[in-house]
Amino acid sequence: MHIENTTIDGLLLVRLDVHGDNRGWFKENWQREKMVAAGLPDFKPVQNNVSLSAKKGATRGLHAEPWDKFISVTTGRAFCAWCDLREGSETYGQLVTAEVGPDTAVFVPRGVANGFQALEDDTAYTYLVTAHWSPDARYAAVNLDMVDWPLEPTEISEKDRAHPQLADAPSMAPRRILVTGANGQLGRALRPLLPNAEFVTHAEFDITDDSAYAARDWEQYSAIINCAAYNDVNGAETDRAGAWAVNALAPGKLARVAADHNLTLVHVSTDYVFDGSHEVHTEDEIPSPLSAYGASKAAGEAAASASPKHYIVRTSWVFGDGNNFIKTMANLARRGVEPAVIHDQKGRPTFAEDLAKGITHLLRVGPDAAPYGIYNLSSEGDAVGRDEMAMATFIGLGHDPSEVTPVSTEQYAEIAGPEAPRPAHSTFDLSKIEATGFTPMNWRAALALYLALLPED
Repeated sequence: MHIENTTIDGLLLVRLDVHGDNRGWFKENWQREKMVAAGLPDFKPVQNNVSLSAKKGATRGLHAEPWDKFISVTTGRAFCAWCDLREGSETYGQLVTAEVGPDTAVFVPRGVANGFQALEDDTAYTYLVTAHWSPDARYAAVNLDMVDWPLEPTEISEKDRAHPQLADAPSMAPRRILVTGANGQLGRALRPLLPNAEFVTHAEFDITDDSAYAARDWEQYSAIINCAAYNDVNGAETDRAGAWAVNALAPGKLARVAADHNLTLVHVSTDYVFDGSHEVHTEDEIPSPLSAYGASKAAGEAAASASPKHYIVRTSWVFGDGNNFIKTMANLARRGVEPAVIHDQKGRPTFAEDLAKGITHLLRVGPDAAPYGIYNLSSEGDAVGRDEMAMATFIGLGHDPSEVTPVSTEQYAEIAGPEAPRPAHSTFDLSKIEATGFTPMNWRAALALYLALLPED
């Protein structure tokens, strides 16, 4: 068995081993382990269809569906034709033909129109598909007469005769990326990087609501980036059910959808899954959360990992377009307030643009360069206390850093009241993501850029 490329991107001919004797023949028509190892996409079929053409010359097509297909012939022979109708494809409009018998199978990617003509009576044509047929699915088609068929076409349906010529044929839109938590700092940073993605707010897609999943056509997506989260660290101590629903249970729902529809799931996590006993955290450190918030995020990581194609991205101390620690310090500086800031919680800030670029990098290079799993992602640079981050903010705005008073976690609790416990050390080891070819900005350079563009409230 071997796989051959064609002039249509992603359309693959699979030459099968057929074993014959005096009784007939046997073949492994679909063998996931061998075929994926040989280069076939791991496309996860959910339905098997069989089409019998009783008379040679019967001709069908050319139909493009919003799912992948794996076609083969069990009896007889067929002359098959494919035309790329994928919007934006470099091979759009190209036509490929091949004769297919029991010794050949073909992987037809989503949006490539497929048609065939029976070359013998009683030709049985079978195809595995990655989605169940639905009358509401989005289809495309092109007229049969674009193909130079070897036999005079007979037994053509009126519907197939009426398909448009290529110049007028509708194209199949590419799968999109779904981004939840669209109005958060990360969601906003992702928008310019993913102009064709669908960004949804909580009101548009509640990730905790089962009915919201049932109402969505998941075949139109290639990936989910879950930026939605319950981020009130202190509030989670008294609203544990709310934090658990969003941070722990909802990622499990997303993982189930991703697994069922062969999507890549990117789930954003946090340094709060650790107790901070290690000064630098690697991806293989076992979670040890201190707070209800941290526990809910650690559970969400475990739930998200149930998706075979997942990236869990841990980040820390994010600042971008939205409310964050640095913006708060900047507002205090501008108002002349001299804050007391904790000095014994140390970490490395993350510019939201860095986080967004790192996530899109993982999706772009894919599992060959960045195997699925957990990745730490923050900005580069020195690890600092929260007080030093506040001082850097004051300096960046032309204020005296001595206006910031360093205090311990215990002293701060006496000033502001008790808080949920935080890790003492939040610095991430970035060597794993850097090995994939992505290097984030130094956080101090990112801070200067951020402050230069930060409007006054």
